[in-house]
Amino acid sequence: MHLSRLPAVVTSDYIFPIELLNDGEKIVETINRQKTVLLIGASRGLGLAMTAEYLKRGWRVIATGRAQSMQKLRDLQGALEIETLDITVPEQIADLRARLAGRRLDMLFVNAGVKNDDRETIADVSTEEFVRVMVTNSLSPMRAIERLHDRVEPGGTIGVMSSGQGSVTNNVNGNYEVYRGSKAALNMFMRSFAARHANDPRTLLLMAPGWVRTDMGGPEARLSIEESIPNLLNTMEAYEGRGGLHYLDYLGRVVPW
Repeated sequence: MHLSRLPAVVTSDYIFPIELLNDGEKIVETINRQKTVLLIGASRGLGLAMTAEYLKRGWRVIATGRAQSMQKLRDLQGALEIETLDITVPEQIADLRARLAGRRLDMLFVNAGVKNDDRETIADVSTEEFVRVMVTNSLSPMRAIERLHDRVEPGGTIGVMSSGQGSVTNNVNGNYEVYRGSKAALNMFMRSFAARHANDPRTLLLMAPGWVRTDMGGPEARLSIEESIPNLLNTMEAYEGRGGLHYLDYLGRVVPW
């Protein structure tokens, strides 16, 4: 069968060549389908870099950010859709879910992270600041996953940006206590989610990007964005279709819980 000679049905997501058989039956064969990722928290830092890298790799990206921080997203080229979302507002997550009705996703990735003053211990941090970090880093990403996971195709991937500092095993110096605690809580919530969906075929990934030079990581960080993000995407691609929950760094190494 020479596909180039066949008539085609074209949609935004598919190019379908069609062969008409003698009995009138149509056989539809997919030549090309563009993969789609919903990337929450994409307007700056690691999320913006992930958006650019997915576009470079030919994906369709639905990228979200807060209304006041969209310009860098708008400057990107490619199959990009931009949605306004404050992940800490549950009603906005519900509205996004409604807008995605009928859409299929190959991947949902949630990138949300803030930190407090690195010097603050649990003894020092205010209740308000503790709540801000925990809501942004732990509660809100899981709310998004809970509300949106069924928009991901069976066999697709659900990922969230964790951190090596979320590892209880690796905490040997006690610094960054509130941030560490928020990422450890995120890991635990994701593990509970995996347990409640034990028969779900989707792959679940907790990703540790390394210490990266961004506004949050600071200028002294060990890795450039170019050293972290392409490798992080390679790792997630390598785990497509595996199922189960995996806690990995950007090079694909298992991070101890």
